[in-house]
Amino acid sequence: MNSYCHHSYTMNGHTHPLHSLYSRQLSPDPILSLSAFRQSYYPLKSFVQRLKLETRLREHEGCVNCINFSTSGEMLASGSDDLHVVLWDWARGRMMAKYDTGHVANVFQAKFMPHTSDSVLVTAARDGQIRCMVVSSSGSLITSKRVAHHNDSAHKVAVEPDSPHIFLSCGEDGSVLEVDLRDEPRRNKILVCKNEKNSRIPLYSIFIDPSDSNCFAISGRDQFARVYDRRMLLDDGSATPEPLKKFCPHHLQSPESDFKRANITCLVYSHNGKELLCSYNDEDIYLFDASHSSGSEYVRRYRGHRNNATVKGVNFFGLRSEYVVSGSDCGHVFLWDKETEEIVQCLEGDNEGVVNCLEPHPHIPVLATSGLDHDVKVFSPSAERPTVLEGLAETIKKNSQDREEALEHTTDGYELFMQFILRQYRRGIRHQIGIPDEDSDSSDDGQDDDDDLNLPDYSDDDEERPRRVRCVPS
Repeated sequence: MNSYCHHSYTMNGHTHPLHSLYSRQLSPDPILSLSAFRQSYYPLKSFVQRLKLETRLREHEGCVNCINFSTSGEMLASGSDDLHVVLWDWARGRMMAKYDTGHVANVFQAKFMPHTSDSVLVTAARDGQIRCMVVSSSGSLITSKRVAHHNDSAHKVAVEPDSPHIFLSCGEDGSVLEVDLRDEPRRNKILVCKNEKNSRIPLYSIFIDPSDSNCFAISGRDQFARVYDRRMLLDDGSATPEPLKKFCPHHLQSPESDFKRANITCLVYSHNGKELLCSYNDEDIYLFDASHSSGSEYVRRYRGHRNNATVKGVNFFGLRSEYVVSGSDCGHVFLWDKETEEIVQCLEGDNEGVVNCLEPHPHIPVLATSGLDHDVKVFSPSAERPTVLEGLAETIKKNSQDREEALEHTTDGYELFMQFILRQYRRGIRHQIGIPDEDSDSSDDGQDDDDDLNLPDYSDDDEERPRRVRCVPS
């Protein structure tokens, strides 16, 4: 690194971005330098085109289902099928701490709560539990407790950008819970998402609008992204209100399309809340203008990857959401220019063949990814030259062929059978953690499972916690 600073690097009239990044680290005023760096260089396509695998973070013993940078960007949290959360000093490539989460099935989400000095994390898992961990400045675990539960797998939590106490969660029971860490553990259900037939919609994703924390978007096992305002919801979640807005590509709503198969595995807002990005199962990624009226058509479409084997994530990359990033069943990480829809980078991201999670660093052009591999991969713009996208056309062609073959051979009977097997598995998990056996699909009257106060809370030092079940790979 010392020899690097003695050379002059220019590109298109600009100082080489790696030199700028190094100079920022040496600046006597790092805050001012960081601001100048972010405004001048982070948006450059050269950063994306020079992304290169920098390090692998190895500690987990199962698939890594979630990753999250702390607000400062100094730490990275990862959660896994091995039921643990690991905190990383990602820049040095070393583990800082490892915690038993208290979950008894695959950990699907782990997030830092804002304005807590990176000391509070919340988790969601296949067992339906929503849990909270508080850690000391030295890294030791102070408390771990269940703060809420879903009646089926809990996939995501969404934190309020300015609140250290309040967050939302969603699950396959179709419900949205609001959790206030200042309250005693309880089930504060604010919404049950149902379709036009009054059937619950299993939810996979939830995201709070960064421009208005009262509003949030959800998605799940149908083709619509729905936006709600918490101020218009009843506290007990007994009603099923109409969303403020619904978005779906028009061709996925028509009778001629295979719309019954379409579902959104992940949605996210852009940095300013003006755009909503949705990734569809075995379809493409679509960008909607969040300010448009309900039912408006998408404004951008991103193609080339494949989203079928897992509940796959999608994200923006860049401080102003200049790029779109997604994993793929083929094991690659795709990055598109948001405006032109052009694929500007394609990285090898997973040896086992599926990349699920993509987490941009909050301040610098660094990307963390995870998937079926048992490690976390960190990419930085350290390549000397832009990546040559050799084989990209063949990869896209293969993904397209696999999608078409799957559409021809998948039958409704097979899907129903697999859903039955998963439901039976989840029921066994629920029995182990003491949650009553209730069929969330049959309790559509809004009076289900509200009484959570007498259920056992298994903290990390609780000797009565049930034995762990062997996790089904997520």
